Amino acid sequence: MNQIYGLAPALEALRARRRKIHKILIASGAHQSRLNELVEAARRAGVAVEKRDRRELDELTRHANHQGVVALLAPPDRKGAYVEAETILDSMGDPPLVVLLDGVEDPHNLGAILRTCECAGVDGVFIPEHRAASLSETVAKTSAGAVEYVRVARVTNLVPLIDELKDRGLWVVGVEGGTGNIYSDFDLEIPLAIVLGSEGKGVRRLVREKCDAIVSIPMRGKINSLNVSVAAGVVLFEALRQRMNGRRAIK
Repeated sequence: MNQIYGLAPALEALRARRRKIHKILIASGAHQSRLNELVEAARRAGVAVEKRDRRELDELTRHANHQGVVALLAPPDRKGAYVEAETILDSMGDPPLVVLLDGVEDPHNLGAILRTCECAGVDGVFIPEHRAASLSETVAKTSAGAVEYVRVARVTNLVPLIDELKDRGLWVVGVEGGTGNIYSDFDLEIPLAIVLGSEGKGVRRLVREKCDAIVSIPMRGKINSLNVSVAAGVVLFEALRQRMNGRRAIK
């Protein structure tokens, strides 16, 4: 990922300062009042802002919805925007809350999940190195800048990671349809790793067998499943609700 496009993603990249921005390109004729905050943030960060023809921005982003803003990133280091798995594991909150994505392939879904994870206060997200969406310009745009704050680690295999999480005292809970365990009846205030599967196949068998529990979101309509990013939002904000209410303390 060598660029970020869109007003909110570029602004959050400036605020977070996790990655070095080389310069920001703004489309000529763009509505100036919408860009004032971005221009001021760039000035404070010492990042140059240049006006360019909108067609040039269209070509740079392959005609994506860039909203007249493209931030060009300095060349990344070998790891780019990812962090090491140990970085997340060694700095989790109390109680911990992490998310494992077992083969989410759509970058729009990944971006939406990262946005939800940031808003819900997730400690970190783990994704596989292969057969899964990776961090990209599309993910950054869909996440509305959340990619600048959520720590994402790529791992070769989720199964050994699950063993490591269990050794650290976390319960590993998969989210799948068709079980009698309703997600809101489960104690989500415990040290927790939530596993979400791919768009088509769900959680893989080997990963499912490693989970301590499988919970489901009840369905009442004719469609029997939710989009994975919506399911992430439902379960994560139930976890946040329970933690804010101190569910275990009032039992």
